Amino acid sequence: MVEIAPVGGGGSPRPKAPEPDGPLRIRGGVGGINFQFEELLAGATALDELVHQLQAIEIEAEAVRVALFPYQASFYTSGSNAIIAVGESGRDIGRVREQLQRIGSDVRASHREYEFAESHAAIRLRMGLGMPVLGAGPNPLDLGWRGATEGVVRDLTRILELMMGLPPVAANLVGAMVGPTDVGAVLRAIVATPGLAFLRPRPINVSRGETTTKSMDLSAPGLLRELGRVSASSEGEIEVAQVDKDGERAWVVLIPGTQPGNPPGGSNPLDEAGIAEALGYESAETSKAIRQALREAGAAAGESVVAVGHSQGGIHAMNLSKDKAFLDEYHLKFVVTAGSPVGGITPREGTGSLHLEHKDDWVPGADGKANADTKDRVTVTMTNPLSLAPGEDPGRLGPAHKLSHYEEGAKLVQLSSDPSLAASTTTLGGILGAGGMAKVSRFKLGREAPQPARVPGPHVPVPSRSMPAPRVQPPVPSDFRSGSGAR
Repeated sequence: MVEIAPVGGGGSPRPKAPEPDGPLRIRGGVGGINFQFEELLAGATALDELVHQLQAIEIEAEAVRVALFPYQASFYTSGSNAIIAVGESGRDIGRVREQLQRIGSDVRASHREYEFAESHAAIRLRMGLGMPVLGAGPNPLDLGWRGATEGVVRDLTRILELMMGLPPVAANLVGAMVGPTDVGAVLRAIVATPGLAFLRPRPINVSRGETTTKSMDLSAPGLLRELGRVSASSEGEIEVAQVDKDGERAWVVLIPGTQPGNPPGGSNPLDEAGIAEALGYESAETSKAIRQALREAGAAAGESVVAVGHSQGGIHAMNLSKDKAFLDEYHLKFVVTAGSPVGGITPREGTGSLHLEHKDDWVPGADGKANADTKDRVTVTMTNPLSLAPGEDPGRLGPAHKLSHYEEGAKLVQLSSDPSLAASTTTLGGILGAGGMAKVSRFKLGREAPQPARVPGPHVPVPSRSMPAPRVQPPVPSDFRSGSGAR
């Protein structure tokens, strides 16, 4: 949080990065650097107004002091004392004004330094200098698999250039011009390849399944636990829960992670092809399906929604935060993601989010971008070592990506006193409450079958209509009475 120095203490308020909370590294939120600067700059603007007021008081004090001089001869002692007192008061006001001016200037200077450092770091990243690659420098895995993956994906262009034999200086310059890897563009290019059309997004049908009423824990760990039940007991299904808090309805959408298809691109929209839709096409079809599921569950326009997703499901959940059609119909207030690469998604202002990551889970870094540091967006990176019980399945993508481990991390978040995490927990609780009875509906999503390719038939020539056919005149019968015909 902001380090405060008392007036006259020789220092100015400066932002301070959030301290780790046990195994949790925290970025963003009300304790994040950016929001601290927003608050300090707002304070500096308020100080400017106060400085103007003090300047006006200084001028008035000086006018009073000057006005007392004619009376000094008549009442020398008291008049002199009054003149001195007014003068000292004016000087005291001037010292306070100067101190406040200095504080405001220092805050702005600190902000400029921060922006310069951020810009400098961005340029270095564009040049591929932000992370060692190809064995140069310290081991990238010291950053954890999550950070190493983000760096490799971001610097993919530079890595390929170095592999092709370009000198490092040339590779860095080209990297600076090209910029970080656009994962969405790469995926769109892949699915456009002949023979891979089955990976392209296709319309999704929605069919309602079972509806039950049950008790739900509506905290972040409770929602992830419920999401785990959905993932384990279904294929291609999402869950929509209606909750009532203080007489107002709110809705929760739970979206599972990737469910391997056999082959990919089949009827389950949450298979591997769903990753291409999520990262390459902003979940265009899945967002429509979620909107339809909410309508069929009974959600009315303008009601509050919380979206929760693991892995691929988290990308779909976060894409709702920038989907104009969805946001025009529903009020998406909060998103919870676990192990999801969502750094490239910028939500509409006012949508809160909590992103859970683990330093040994490479999936959150797969888009090559870090989550933004904003007031409404909190990223928690867990650093605790992971262990598996004897016989426990490590999962397809490693134990760090398992939803059960992210549930444990969410419990630590809930217990944390860190300002950003406490605010995030309070925000979610203010939308849904702590828990209670909920009406829960399952919806089966089914991707439509690909349309068969059209095979052109044989060419059949069509007569041209540009030139009319010649008109044939019928023969004229002979006139025997004229004597001109045969007799």
